Formats: sequence, structure tokens, C-alpha cells
Amino acid sequence: MQALELLAPARNKDIGIAAIDCGADAVYIAGPDFGARKAAGNSFEDIAELCAYAHRFGVRIFVTFNTLWQEGEEEEAHAQLLRAQAAGADAFIIREPRIAAWKDITVPLHASTQCAIRDVERARYFESLGCSRIILERELSLEQIREIGAAVGCELEFFVHGALCVGYSGECRLSEYLDGRSADRGECIQACRSLYDLVDGDGRVLLRKKAILSLKDFNLKARLEDLADAGVCSFKIEGRLKNASYVKNVVRDYSLALDALVAKYPDRYCRASFGEVTGGFVPDTAKTFNRGYTELFLDGKRGRWSSMDAPKSMGEEIGTVQRIRRLPGQAMQFSVKPLRRDLVLRNGDGFAITTADGVTGFRGDVCDGLQVHCKDVPDLREGMTLYRNINAAFEKALEAQACRREIPVRLSVRVHGRYVLELHAVTQDGREVLSPFHTDVETAENRERAEAMLREQLGKRSGCYRFSVEELSVETAGGKLPLLSAATINSMRRLVAEDLDSLPREKKSRVDPGMTGEAVTGPLASSAVPPVSSAGLTGGSPSELMRSKYCVRYELGLCPKYQGAKPPKDLFLLNNGRRLALHFDCAACEMSVTPDRK
Repeated sequence: MQALELLAPARNKDIGIAAIDCGADAVYIAGPDFGARKAAGNSFEDIAELCAYAHRFGVRIFVTFNTLWQEGEEEEAHAQLLRAQAAGADAFIIREPRIAAWKDITVPLHASTQCAIRDVERARYFESLGCSRIILERELSLEQIREIGAAVGCELEFFVHGALCVGYSGECRLSEYLDGRSADRGECIQACRSLYDLVDGDGRVLLRKKAILSLKDFNLKARLEDLADAGVCSFKIEGRLKNASYVKNVVRDYSLALDALVAKYPDRYCRASFGEVTGGFVPDTAKTFNRGYTELFLDGKRGRWSSMDAPKSMGEEIGTVQRIRRLPGQAMQFSVKPLRRDLVLRNGDGFAITTADGVTGFRGDVCDGLQVHCKDVPDLREGMTLYRNINAAFEKALEAQACRREIPVRLSVRVHGRYVLELHAVTQDGREVLSPFHTDVETAENRERAEAMLREQLGKRSGCYRFSVEELSVETAGGKLPLLSAATINSMRRLVAEDLDSLPREKKSRVDPGMTGEAVTGPLASSAVPPVSSAGLTGGSPSELMRSKYCVRYELGLCPKYQGAKPPKDLFLLNNGRRLALHFDCAACEMSVTPDRK
């Protein structure tokens, strides 16, 4: 049986708990330092609280240590790894191979996507270091994933949703070159979302003020079965800088999709953690932050992947702008011609339009039917396509309709004589208690009514305790039941819940942890394990700022290989006086970016 894991991002402890409640099987989060998102650090006290909550459901917490270290940082990194381990971390997502040599780091190690794993050789290298899991490059095809999975014995993790870096993971130096802030240190400025002019060697401007390097967002919800069949066991959501509503919406959407996959193949797959999610909202990833969606190279084919017109979130297309009226006091009103008849606008909805300078966003202060009253938006014109990137009603539902996660319990009640009831409870994750309950009451004259009350009251939820009764059996001697009040039965239910909750919670999940992160032996068992270099992986030169499967020429219909075009000999990107040269390796079907030295 293969356990399938939905891996959610968490900027902080509260978002991590929300992700667990919505169905995540694992959560990744950073400690104070050494995570690839510098703005998403957390204290070890918060990590300990998150681990304690997660382990109630067999959910695992992975702490990120996926930056490159500078000279003199090794000792502090080691100390933080030990503190995260003591806080209850279930694995470390790493980039520095030296971590594998430390004998006191005993939790499993996962090779980060920043390790640029996109071929068998690279995968085997990190497996040889002792990594129990490798996180694959996002720009791989299913066949490449399958090939790597067949060549290694460790687990495979793959991103399935969220923002896409245009360059290969862990090999982008664009931010550092343009602004001095390195993605290797968690300080990426997202230069791929900036606006550029595209010019040819003769100085002709082919595109002006476009986010030429910006990609759409990943969305592989429809491909989870294909990925599982290719060997992926962990399905990762990007977004450690995203807010709680984004994480809850996406996690719930993908958790339901994984549940459907497990239900389709119950003898092949199961979820990696325990518990069932009830209540909550109806998820819809079209209503949360996105730049449009793509499946990228998953089928081994090129497509139109760019979001150059909309590097920010556009949201869902809802219609076109009509009948604009500019009003006194820098206000305006307009009407919307909807794409769907059921379109409902709410006060506070956020809207977006595309202009020559990119994306313009604004709020609807008052929405009356299909009429929108707002502050003046000078760029708004009749006939423009209108998008809604903040759905106020949906955001309120996310906030108000919280999901609740509970561990299913099989409960049996045995009545011994007139005064003693024995409650036997077994949880989905294997915890078991036998709780005796003594009574001093009369025998119920109407057994059926007494049993119905017993079932009704025992089946209720137990306040702060996260257990739900999925099976309930009642056994009596002589067919008699004591006459118990609702309050008494509620006390019995709370007693069982308290007994279950008091049992020690081990780091238990349905996932076979495989390798334990113990130190490797032989030539690698030294603190002098060399860092892995990206040189030679793509045939690129050290001057490369970025290399990508994405190709500007293909995006613009200028590809000589697939589109039969005759492109300009030279292409350059211009931004604030900086000039970048584009290079095209048609044999490898890759594009690279270098500084223009001319």
C-alpha cells in the first residue's frame, strides 16, 4: 500500500495548523534562519507547538534548511538543526550535503528542490548521501520522473501547485546580479516578475514593458493519478509567503482530490496521515491568488507558459466593463457584462484589468447588482476584460466556515449487570483505551429508547477533543440497559476522550520513514563533504544567470525547431538600463540568460 502525502506550506504556526485542519498530511516550515524564504522565519517554540498539534493526526513537520551557507555559519546552522530536531521535527529539507555527515542529526533528510535534481545521476548522488527523499525539479516530464524513480530507492516529492520559477531551481543568479540579493540566501527579489523590453540585435523593440520571464502558476490537480503512477508519493504545494486563506483553499482542494484518488484505488493507495475533515467551505482555486494555470512540461510538450501580461494575480475572468461614469470627488461607477448569469458581486470585491503597463488592481467599495462604485481608475475603459482577484464572499466563507479534523474512533459499550459499563475505544491510528464507568441508577423500562439516547449522546463531538465516533456497538447482559441521563452519557463520552488524549503521542504516520538520516560511512562521512556544484549539469557557462526550459522565442512564435520560424539572430532584455542577453540551445531545448558584455 502506497501512502500519498499532501505537503503544505506554512509561513507561521497558525497557517500550519490551518493546513492540517484542512487535510494536509505534512507541513514544511522554516526556523529562524537558513530557509529559502527569509521573510518566513519562525521560533523553535512555535515549531514545537506545531509539531505537537500535527502529531495528534500523524502529520509530519519538515523544517527547511535549504540555503547555501556562508563562511562561519556552519556552527550556527548545526545548532539550529539540533534545536529543530529537539522541537519535534520529522525531517529536514536540506541543500548543504555537509548536514548528512553529522551523526547527531538523526531525523530523515530530504534533498531540496534547490539541489537541482532533474536527472538520474543527480538523484543517485543525493540518495548516496543518505537522503530518504529527493524533491524533483518542476520542469520535468512524467517520463523523466518515472526514470528517476526507477533508478533510486528513496521517496520522490514533486510540486503540484503554486508559483513557478522561470529558471531551474537552485541555479538562478538573476536576483543577485540585478540587486545584490541572492536567492541562495532566501532573498530573491523575483526579478522574473519585473517588466522588460525585448529588443533584437539591431535595436528594434519587439515587446515593451512586459513581464517576459514571468510564468503562469502550476496546477496539477487533474494529474495526481499520473504522478502517483510515476512514483511520486509526496505532492507539494508552493507558498511559504502566502496568507492563510490561500493555503486553506488550496490544501482543501487537493486533499479532496487525493481522497478521490484513494477511493478509486483503495487497495493501492492510502493517505499518509490520520483523521477525517468535516465542515468548512467549498474550495475553488480559481478564486484565490493565481497568474493563470499551466501543467508546464509534464507531458513532455511545449506550450504557452508565460504570464507576461499579468505577472500578478488576475483571478477569475468575470466579464467586460460597460457604461463608465466618472463622478465628482475622484470616484466612478461602471457596470459589468457578466460571462455567467449567476455572477454576484459583493462590497469589497477586488478587480483587475490589463493595461499597457501591466496589471492594474482596484477595490469595489459598493457593489449593487452588477454596478460597481469605486475610486477613479484612470486606465479603465469600456470593453475591457474584467477579472475578480478578491472574492469578498469567498474570503468570508474561508474565515467563518472552518474545517475540523478528527480521528475516527470505534467505540463499544458493554454493560455488566446493573451498575457497571465498560467503554472500549480504538482510534484510526491504533490508540486503545478501556474505560470503566460505574452507575447507581435504575434499569431502563424502554430498552430501545435508552439505547437510542446512548448512541445519540456518545456520537456527539467532545468539545476540544478531536475524536469522532464512526462505529458504535452496544452489548448488554440480559438485554437490559441502565436509565442514564444525557448529562451522564456526556460525562462518559468526555471520559473516553480524555483517556484517549492522555495516551502518549508518538511520531506515528502511515508513511514508512525509510532511511533515518543516520550518518553515512565511507568517503562521504566527513564534515568536508564538498557542496554540489551546478557546473556541467546543463552545459552552461559560469556566467549564466539563469537557464530554463521556458523559451521566449517559442512563446512568441519565433522557434526555428518547432514553428519553422526565422528568428532574429540576437535577442536582449532591457530593464532600467541593464541589458541581458538571451541564448538558445535548441539541441537541449533550453534558454539561458547572461549579462550582455558588449
